[in-house]
Amino acid sequence: MTTTTLAVLVPLLPFLGAAAGLLLGRTAPGFVRPLAVLPTLTALVLAVLVAVRQGGDQAVDAATELTPTGSIPIELALHIDGFAALVAVLVGLVASCVQIYSTGYLRDDPRYPSYAALVSLFTSAMLLVVYSGDLIVLLVGWEIMGICSYFLVGHYWETPEARAASIKAFLVTKLGDVPFLIGLFALATDAGSFRITKVLGTVASGGLDHPTLIALLLLAGVAGKSAQFPLHTWLPDAMAGPTPVSALIHAATMVAAGVYFIARLLPVFQASAAAMVVMAVMAAVTMAGSGLAALAQDDIKRVLAYSTIGQLGYMTGALAVGDRGAAVFHLLSHGAFKALLFLAAGVIIHASGTNSLAAMSRMKDLRTRVPDAYWTMTVALLALTAIPPFSGFFSKEAVLGAAEHVATGHTEHAPGAAGWIVLVAGLVSAVLTAAYATRLWLLAFRGRGVEAPDHGRQPLTMTVVLWVLAVPSLAFGLAYGPLPGWFDGRDLTPVLTTSVLGTGLALVGVIVTYGAWKHTSAMAAQIPVGAVAAHPDADAGLVEAEAIASHAPAYGDVAYTSDPADPGRLLLGPLHRHAAVGFHLDAVYSVLFVRPVQAGAALVRFLDREVVDTYVRGAGALPRWLGEAVRRAQTGNLQTYVSALLAGTVVLVVAALLVATGA
Repeated sequence: MTTTTLAVLVPLLPFLGAAAGLLLGRTAPGFVRPLAVLPTLTALVLAVLVAVRQGGDQAVDAATELTPTGSIPIELALHIDGFAALVAVLVGLVASCVQIYSTGYLRDDPRYPSYAALVSLFTSAMLLVVYSGDLIVLLVGWEIMGICSYFLVGHYWETPEARAASIKAFLVTKLGDVPFLIGLFALATDAGSFRITKVLGTVASGGLDHPTLIALLLLAGVAGKSAQFPLHTWLPDAMAGPTPVSALIHAATMVAAGVYFIARLLPVFQASAAAMVVMAVMAAVTMAGSGLAALAQDDIKRVLAYSTIGQLGYMTGALAVGDRGAAVFHLLSHGAFKALLFLAAGVIIHASGTNSLAAMSRMKDLRTRVPDAYWTMTVALLALTAIPPFSGFFSKEAVLGAAEHVATGHTEHAPGAAGWIVLVAGLVSAVLTAAYATRLWLLAFRGRGVEAPDHGRQPLTMTVVLWVLAVPSLAFGLAYGPLPGWFDGRDLTPVLTTSVLGTGLALVGVIVTYGAWKHTSAMAAQIPVGAVAAHPDADAGLVEAEAIASHAPAYGDVAYTSDPADPGRLLLGPLHRHAAVGFHLDAVYSVLFVRPVQAGAALVRFLDREVVDTYVRGAGALPRWLGEAVRRAQTGNLQTYVSALLAGTVVLVVAALLVATGA
């Protein structure tokens, strides 16, 4: 087979698996699991073959016109460079692991057939985005991922949280997709084509007429899809879906699509210095804000969700300083260890027997209960914290090194201001990342919460996947040596200055958080841990700082289910309650957008009911009254009719005489 044929089969196989799974889910349930796993695994193997044949050299291009439009043609086109080849392998690997893992995690779920089919469709859509050489075809995959996320996040539709989260994810991402679509059309108009190669050729020749406007419009769509400030609020709420879905969305699909899109079209953004600075500011706010928010979360999946937002901020920051090699390197590294973190969290939740018991403050010494999750999550957290020699160290240092080069004027790929913004925010975020990762590890595996019921050992399909993903989480960072060709020839060797600063700050975050945990543990040693605090204002079962200080329950004579030894409260102080709710950004959106829309809808409803309906009812009332009068006259009594006829005749005669006399 040619490389082009293999590349076509990569997104096609999961699509066919999804279609077959939907058709046979009810009639032949025994085929559901093979149809979920085998096409995705085969797509992974083919993606590896495509990457090997591409070899990080000249891009593979192929195209055929989809339909004549009379103006700008739409083509079924492939454009597979080193980035696309590696990202497709990541998508195939994570999707295969998720499908295998889900066979155990959702083994008793009656809606597993539709779930597995949607995961396959999700995978196919992302692979279409990765390989597509035409922006309209890319947009098709982009939007299919949006509708798949809606259904998968709302998988547990019986719960109001899942229903609200799926709607929120759909609407917030669509809010960004509107300007994104306008930006795509504006870009194609300036370039005269939707082909990515022709667009990049137009940019290289200076043919873009509105580079800043186009870049900012596209950036709005990226912010929604990749959960960047200010359109990031949907991602923490999306944790209401099944945990394997969270792993897929956060590691290899959906949120990775926006970063990958900018990497694909980075010259378009580099054509505008203003757009690069805006991107840098967006990345900086995202990194710092998500780190603070993660440090205040109690739900283990929400911590990981804010962690994803922050790591995507690193990738966006690398793009803001014009280094797509560092951005994609961190995307690949993050995809491995973030998938591992979510799937390990799923093992912890599965051990509790329910998807809702994910509060870290209620966990108690899970090391012996879930040893596979304990060891593999430890590896993933070390990678997240960027401790050498784990993969996150090399990829994060590539980002910081790129920012340092721009900030110090060693390269002109981006404005110097963008370099300083990304560098400072990245170093601050290194401390925060280490702090919330350490806090998660301490509360989950050394906590003082309540012993959850023992539901036995986890299915082998779940634990094996963890160890598979632990390998790239540990070793992929070393790929900067043998794989430079796949990253535009970029030298990804860690820079000494940023390596020392980043690692030192990460160690500071670890040590300070551990010290805060020991301090709060000593203070909380005399507080009984048992029953749950029932006060409605209790923050996810956590005790207030005043209660810790006085060694007394916060609300009445009730003991606590939760572990009061939370270092996050001590480290954040008065900022904790604001960080716990995402700095009230949802409340701001409610005031600025939701309430005005609801008020407008209420006004329209009032006008429709009280004004329009009044006229309609009035128009029908008069004929109804006339009909009532006529109906009363129709008694069916012959004598009445004759009497009325005679009376009418007399009236007419009298009237005629009066008229004649008057004349």
